[in-house]
Amino acid sequence: MRAIVYIIIFFSFFDLFTQLPIITPLAGSLGATPFLTGLAVGMYSFSNMIGNVASGFLTDKKGPFRLLLAGLLLTSGGLLLYHLATNAYILILVRLIHGFTAGIIAPAAFTFMANTAKEDKKGKGAAISGAFVGLAAIIGPAFSGILASRTSEVAVFNVTSACMLLLGVLAFFSLRSANIAPQSAIKKMERPVRRLFQNISVVKAFSGAFFLMFSQGVLAYMLPLKVAELGSDTKTGGMLLSTFGVVAVLIFILPTNRLFDRIRPIRSLVLGMSIMGASLLLISVSGDLSILYVLMALYGTGFALLFPSINSLLIESTTDENRGKAYGYFYAFFSIGVVAGSGVTGLFRLTANGGFLFTGFLLILTAFLLLVLEDPIKTHKSA
Repeated sequence: MRAIVYIIIFFSFFDLFTQLPIITPLAGSLGATPFLTGLAVGMYSFSNMIGNVASGFLTDKKGPFRLLLAGLLLTSGGLLLYHLATNAYILILVRLIHGFTAGIIAPAAFTFMANTAKEDKKGKGAAISGAFVGLAAIIGPAFSGILASRTSEVAVFNVTSACMLLLGVLAFFSLRSANIAPQSAIKKMERPVRRLFQNISVVKAFSGAFFLMFSQGVLAYMLPLKVAELGSDTKTGGMLLSTFGVVAVLIFILPTNRLFDRIRPIRSLVLGMSIMGASLLLISVSGDLSILYVLMALYGTGFALLFPSINSLLIESTTDENRGKAYGYFYAFFSIGVVAGSGVTGLFRLTANGGFLFTGFLLILTAFLLLVLEDPIKTHKSA
């Protein structure tokens, strides 16, 4: 049962990462201006954020199974709409629909995993989930780049659509027996959303999600520029990103994942974010390509510590009655973070080294604030 949900998590992020190399070329082939191309790229994140939040509310009301099933089937249909994109404006509309439907899946999937996990295995479960996210980040861009070069960008969406449809069918038959719908008593105990944001542990998890993806946005934007400054090509940039992904996945799947059930989430969160910040600072002053591989492995270590920690912190700080909402906002902060990372560094017109320096200091400062910030009312699971 849980294996199916892990696969759903993989394809949820596979859908995201396969888009990265092909949306800009697809928009260009439809005659999009640079502005419309940027709008087509950003529209997915915008609507995905709305889908995340909506999914969170509905998951708490209807249970994660229904939302998972709806998200998979609707996303499968949304991916087929790329066939209709004959100009840039239709492409933007399709991106709006695709982003919203895809946004339904992750909050429901992670809520399902959290609600069915054993109390002493939730940290390890979050690490394994992270491994599937990492695998999607490694496999997705390479798969779509190769397939699109041999066929077309739309063919990539067709393959993902077929996978989503198949997963929807599998989920219907394998997960409905474990459908965890809210009990009527819980429905009557609904609490306002502001209570989530009054729980300092939940806010720390949201902050971790935002700055994790903020750094990813900076990497996606600045690493190719850094590599170009050192006289290398885009292939090297891809290998550097793969290095961090492989290291993170290894930490997730090796016996090291047991650490996440033994170390308090806030400690591994602060340690992971600090390591990521330090690696970015060192990247900003590094002029040796071989050292960059070591530093990206260091960044991957920090990423591997941070991702399960923010999941565990969120699980510990919520209950079955509001965990769906929490994960909805959690993944909304993911979407905002990616856009903010590339957007802020671009707005300030930072160089590659300047972008890494700024982000490194920002992560370390945030880690320090999260460590010293205490919950004055000690609201454990009271959001």
